[in-house]
Amino acid sequence: MSLIDDIKAGLERDPATRSAVELVLTSPGFHALMWHRLWHRIYKIKLRTVSRMFANITRWITGIEIHPGARIGKAVVIDHGMGVVIGETAEIGDDVLIYHGVTLGGKSLKEGKRHPTVGSRVIIGAGAKIIGPVSIGDDVKIGANAVVTKDVQAGFTVVGENRLIEN
Repeated sequence: MSLIDDIKAGLERDPATRSAVELVLTSPGFHALMWHRLWHRIYKIKLRTVSRMFANITRWITGIEIHPGARIGKAVVIDHGMGVVIGETAEIGDDVLIYHGVTLGGKSLKEGKRHPTVGSRVIIGAGAKIIGPVSIGDDVKIGANAVVTKDVQAGFTVVGENRLIEN
């Protein structure tokens, strides 16, 4: 189950959280993901307005905005999540760590794929912006405040504006 995977991942990746009970009761990132998983199911059965209304309530409570259309894998952690924005057509793989102020945003008003696809085991640093229908490969590290507007191959590190460093 994804929530169990999210709890385990949160305990592994957040040294300030000492128990599953503490994580479940105090982590806005966990709360946002937990509720997103429900709103996403409602969105998929074509109750889009209802799911977006509930997603907005979750945003007010957590400070994390996840469109209910976004697809999010298991064992994802949003740490210090205030200001995270994940757009409608964003896709996030498994075992991804996202810090505060991250945007997975679109740059087009056209229908279709407008947001990033993020692979598995990716780390996205605080304030990073990944914009447009770009593809981020597995095992990529994106530095704090990086701006990514082009595809990134698996295993690379991105700093600044699209500057790649091979791991």
